[in-house]
Amino acid sequence: MRQIVRATALAFALSLAAGTAFAQGHLRIGIGDDPDVLDPSLSRTYTARIVFAALCDKLFDIDEKANIVPQLATGHEVSADGKTVTIKLRSGVKFHDGEVFDAAAAKYSLDRHLNMKGSFRKPELAQVDTVEVVDPATIKLNLKTPFSPLLAQLTDRAGMMVSPKAAEASGDKFGLKPVCAGPYKFVERVQQDRIVVEKFADYWNKDQVFVGKITYLPIVDATVRLANLRSGGLDMMERVLATDIKTVRDDSRLKLSKAVSIGWFGLLVNVDNGPKANNPLGKDARVRQAFDLAIDREALNQVVFNGEFVPGNQWVNPQNYYYQSKFPVPKRDIAKSKALLKEAGVSGRIPIDFMVSNTPETRAVAEVVQSMVAEAGFDLKIRVTEVATALKQAEDGDFQLYMNTWSGRIDPDGNSVIYQMCGAPQNMGKYCSKEVDSLHQEARAVTDPAARKAIYEKLAEKFLSDGWIFYLYHPQYLIAHTNKLDGFKPMPDGLLRVTGVKLK
Repeated sequence: MRQIVRATALAFALSLAAGTAFAQGHLRIGIGDDPDVLDPSLSRTYTARIVFAALCDKLFDIDEKANIVPQLATGHEVSADGKTVTIKLRSGVKFHDGEVFDAAAAKYSLDRHLNMKGSFRKPELAQVDTVEVVDPATIKLNLKTPFSPLLAQLTDRAGMMVSPKAAEASGDKFGLKPVCAGPYKFVERVQQDRIVVEKFADYWNKDQVFVGKITYLPIVDATVRLANLRSGGLDMMERVLATDIKTVRDDSRLKLSKAVSIGWFGLLVNVDNGPKANNPLGKDARVRQAFDLAIDREALNQVVFNGEFVPGNQWVNPQNYYYQSKFPVPKRDIAKSKALLKEAGVSGRIPIDFMVSNTPETRAVAEVVQSMVAEAGFDLKIRVTEVATALKQAEDGDFQLYMNTWSGRIDPDGNSVIYQMCGAPQNMGKYCSKEVDSLHQEARAVTDPAARKAIYEKLAEKFLSDGWIFYLYHPQYLIAHTNKLDGFKPMPDGLLRVTGVKLK
């Protein structure tokens, strides 16, 4: 109740403070958590990607059907051997500090992603050996081996361009005041409160930018975000709860946008990251298989999400070309689950430290899973933790089971490698299989979709039997906004693209 009161007060204050600004084009967006660092090389959170959609243009982007389209690039060519990718760059582009975007700046940004200490983009671009400046409008990426997911990587943070001048001046503090080449430039950030950006007058596509100012407001509770939207304190919110769909649809002042996510939601198991891995779930694949068989994914979808989401058991959704139908979503089988536990020599209750981020939806999922697996003998101890803290604790191995969501990439490689390969940045359970690594490298070097799919079949057979992730479902991106907002297009990556958006 106290949070709702505070939220109502916030909405009222924002409404008063923004009354004039709203008429001039002030878009207020409610996001589900406070983003991490606003540096494309260092960032890891989904909400940071939402903010980057306004701040930092990329070499390529995607359209509503997840097709790759040019953004700061105008086109590309791949050599016959697949080891050289030549990219033509858009002319007339400036960074927010007035510096010109050209091939030298593109090389700087890509080299920074590859070489900066702590960069999470390095594994995404690992097959890039060198970046050459061919001429002011052309760069050439020389690859170690053919790398079919490269363009897909360049549609996200690995393709974001930063001002070399600003990055050199600020060093590892760049994320405090990012300078990119997007439609909006950074104004201010108050941690846990707001991020403010304003229209960039020299944006290369400024004729498609209609809103003067955007404020991103982190409000963790989706119900409170919706209350702010309905009261006028927000103009848009991301991640509407499935249980709130009817409320949005019944409100004539609001509109609902939907898109099936290219990402996934799952449970991560600590298999080799410190002392907390020393438990039956972490050490025995049969116990993990037993846990998986105790979950009813369809029932979970119905109970928590009113059937709006897509049950899944792989890193791509069942509608994806690369989904392996040979390994369908498993049916719940408590008898088989108990038999596997017996085979593994496990008896009695199995206590598990279950770390869950602090949102109502994830807590609901956790409680349903807790109830389901209890029938097989698993005793989940739910530990609710703030999002950023949970991520840090997972990296440190301070978990046995961790609820996690991956916002998704358009190429299956982007949904898998970062979690599955030995030493990968998101491989917090320290799972390591040389066979899995080899299959990923093989899939990366193949451009023919059918040949890649055949490799992914072998990969699925191996990883789904002994891996460290229980894939549960693929969300629907549910985005609500006032009917005074026009031009918004929901995208399969869930990011809120603000070009073309207008406020009446």
